[in-house]
Amino acid sequence: MSEPRINDRIRVPEVRLVGPAGEQVGVVRIEDALRLAAESDLDLVEVAPQAKPPVCKLMDFGKYKYEAAVKAREARKNQTNTVLKEIRFRLKIDTHDYETKRGHAIRFLGAGDKVKAMIQFRGREQQRPEMGIRLLQKFAEDVAEVGVVESSPRIDGRNMVMVIGPLKNKAEAKAEARRASQRAEAKAANEAAKNGEAPARVDTSADKAPMTQSLADLLPDGLRLGSSAAEADKARAEKETAEKEQAAQAAKAAADKAAADARRAEEAAKAAAAKPAQAAKPAAKAPAEAKPAEAPKPMAVPKPTAVKPAAPKPAARPKPAAAAKPAATKPAGKAPAPGAGQKKPGTAE
Repeated sequence: MSEPRINDRIRVPEVRLVGPAGEQVGVVRIEDALRLAAESDLDLVEVAPQAKPPVCKLMDFGKYKYEAAVKAREARKNQTNTVLKEIRFRLKIDTHDYETKRGHAIRFLGAGDKVKAMIQFRGREQQRPEMGIRLLQKFAEDVAEVGVVESSPRIDGRNMVMVIGPLKNKAEAKAEARRASQRAEAKAANEAAKNGEAPARVDTSADKAPMTQSLADLLPDGLRLGSSAAEADKARAEKETAEKEQAAQAAKAAADKAAADARRAEEAAKAAAAKPAQAAKPAAKAPAEAKPAEAPKPMAVPKPTAVKPAAPKPAARPKPAAAAKPAATKPAGKAPAPGAGQKKPGTAE
């Protein structure tokens, strides 16, 4: 496809002009269209030469070509060619070999390719084609989850052939595989984050060549200091910019606060002017004069207590005379204790 005509290559008197954002300008002369393109620093590109008059659009032609190339590359990437994979059987195939062949067929069909199943007959096996049909039908049932029979079994010389097509085309299969790999990577990253593990790092052991991030890593140490100084200057400039932004934000907040205070003061003044002036309240009463302190009262003289005469005590009753105790007989030979048998003084007889 040839490239569209641009700028001075457009040889028509009038064009229908479309602006950069897709707005319709209208039918204008080619000179005016070129002047507008030069003023806006864009290109005048003919997008519909067959129209009457031709349609031209103001755009960046270099950017347009780049986007077109990217779209074409993406289209080629998504473009797929279905491949016909062939799997061969023998009529007397073993169970293990059959499972292996079935696994290959499922993998091919899952990738979006077609599978051609072929049974080879030898000798007297050609007289039993029904056995080959049963084997191919069983094979089709085993791979029914990912494929469908497109061509029923048929005899082709000494072989019997059946074609199975995939349920998903190759583009869908690739997109699904890509999504599955992305989900697996995201799941692994989430598990690593939950376990507190650090992300995988690049192995830079001695047996492998070190990886460099830029050409500055290959410079000598003397020249590498310049890059460090440049990085320091850049960091300093970023810090100053951040400080300026913070100062501007603080000044803006202060201005907003002052405006709010002024607004509140104005509203209070309006409210005070609207209300009638209230009468002045009477002055508070002066506190009463302090009374002179009273003279202390003399202490009361305690009254003498009247001594009451003691009541005469009743005379004690006379105790009954104690009966005389009989004299105890004492053995002879012992003289009585001195004073024995004498009465105590004061004892009543």
